[in-house]
Amino acid sequence: MRSAFISLTMLLLLSSAVIAQSHAKVKRASAAAICGNPKVACKTSVTFHPYDLPFRVPAKAVILDTELFYVVILKSMPAANDSCDVFVPETERLAAQELFPDHKVFASRCVEPGELFYTNVSEKQRIMAIYAGSTLAEAKRVLAAVKANGKFPGANLRRIRTGFNGT
Repeated sequence: MRSAFISLTMLLLLSSAVIAQSHAKVKRASAAAICGNPKVACKTSVTFHPYDLPFRVPAKAVILDTELFYVVILKSMPAANDSCDVFVPETERLAAQELFPDHKVFASRCVEPGELFYTNVSEKQRIMAIYAGSTLAEAKRVLAAVKANGKFPGANLRRIRTGFNGT
C-alpha cells in the first residue's frame, strides 16, 4: 500500500512538472529593426547593397526577419519567370532618394540565398519603394509627401517585412 502511495505521488509530481514546462513562456528572438533613415548609420553586422533596405543584423545571424513596417510603393514592374535581369535601374532609385533624403528608397531584386526578400511582394514583381515608418499614421504622412511631389502618381501604401536567408 505504501509503495502504491509513493508511486502515485511521484506520478503526480512528474505530471505537474510536465504541465509547468509546457506553459512556460518561450523567449523568442525579436525581429530585426529597420534602419529607415539613410542619414543615420545602421549598426549591423552585414554589408547591404546600396539598393537594399538595411536593418540591424546581430553577429552570426543566418536567417532573420525584420519587424513589420510600412512602405510607399513608388514603382512596380513585372519580372516574368522571376527573371533576375529585370529590376528598377539604380539611376531611378538614386533620383528618388534625392527627393526623400530622410527616408530610405530601396528596390527589390531577384530572390536568391543571401539576398533580401520582401514579404507581401510577388516574386514576379520588382518594386521601388520608400520606407514609410512603423505606424500607419507616419506612413500616411510619407504617402502624402510622395503624392504632393507629383512624380509617382500611382504611389500606394503596403505593410511588409524584409529579411534574408543566408544558408
